[in-house]
Amino acid sequence: MTDAAALPGQPRGGVLSGPATPRAVNVLAPNASAMTLDGTNTWIVAEPDSDLAVVIDPGPLDDGHLKNVVDTAEKAGKRIALTLLTHGHPDHAEGAVRFAELTGTRVRALDPALRLGDEGLAAGDVITTGGLELRVVPTPGHTADSLSFHLPADRAVLTGDTILGRGTTVVAHPDGRLGDYLDSLRRLRSLTVDDGVHTVLPGHGPVLEDAQGAVEFYLAHRAHRLAQVETAVENGHRAPAEVVAHVYADVDRSLWPAAELSVRAQLDYLTEHGLIQSEI
Repeated sequence: MTDAAALPGQPRGGVLSGPATPRAVNVLAPNASAMTLDGTNTWIVAEPDSDLAVVIDPGPLDDGHLKNVVDTAEKAGKRIALTLLTHGHPDHAEGAVRFAELTGTRVRALDPALRLGDEGLAAGDVITTGGLELRVVPTPGHTADSLSFHLPADRAVLTGDTILGRGTTVVAHPDGRLGDYLDSLRRLRSLTVDDGVHTVLPGHGPVLEDAQGAVEFYLAHRAHRLAQVETAVENGHRAPAEVVAHVYADVDRSLWPAAELSVRAQLDYLTEHGLIQSEI
C-alpha cells in the first residue's frame, strides 16, 4: 500500500463526501468515470455561524444529487443563497439551471452563457455571502473560462479541474491553452507561497493537504510531457494521434482521446515558442 503522504499533494484518505475544512463540505455526485474520477465534487461553503451558504459546481443534471446538496445544506442549518461555477463543462455545470430552480439562487460564472442573473465573475471579485470571503482567481488553461476560488479563512483554494485530487488534468484544446494553464499553475503557486494556502479542494478526487507540493508536481509533469512531445516530433511522430501513441503508451487507451486534446495544446505551445515547425 502506498502512503498517501508520499503522493503528490498528500491526498487525504477516507470518505470523499462530508466536511473538508471548517467552511467547506463536499457532496459527491454519482457520476464516477475515467474522466471524473470518483465523481464531481459539489462544494457547499459557508461561515460556521451563518445561515447562508454558497454552492460551487452543482454538477451534472441529476435531480437526486441536486436535492441531496440542498438537503445537506438544510440539515446543517444553511440556506443556499448563491451558486458559482468553476467552468462550463457538463459534469460541473449541467445541473446549474435546475439547481437554481430548486434553490431560487443566481448562478455566477465567467462565461455569460452560463449565468442566471446580471452578475458574472471576474478576477479580483470577492464573494461575501453570509460573511464568507471567497476571492475569485482566474485560472484558464483547462478551459478558457476556468476559475478557482481562494478561501482565505481556511487557507484553501477550490480549483475545479485546474488541479485534481488524483492524477493530472486535461488541457482541453482548442478552448484550453497550455501557456494559459502554466500561468494559472504559477498563479496558484503564488497563493501557496504568499497567501499561506495549504489545502486544495478539487473538482474531482480527494482533498490535497499540500497545495504547494501539488502545484510543483503539476508544473514538473507539464515540463516532462512537453519534453516528451518535442522528442516524439523530432523522431518523426508528427500527427497528434501518433504522438499520443508514443508518449502515452503506458496510459489506458480509453483516455487517449483526452490525451490527444492535451497533445494538440502542447503542439500549439511548442509551435508558438518556435520549438517545432509550424507545419506540424
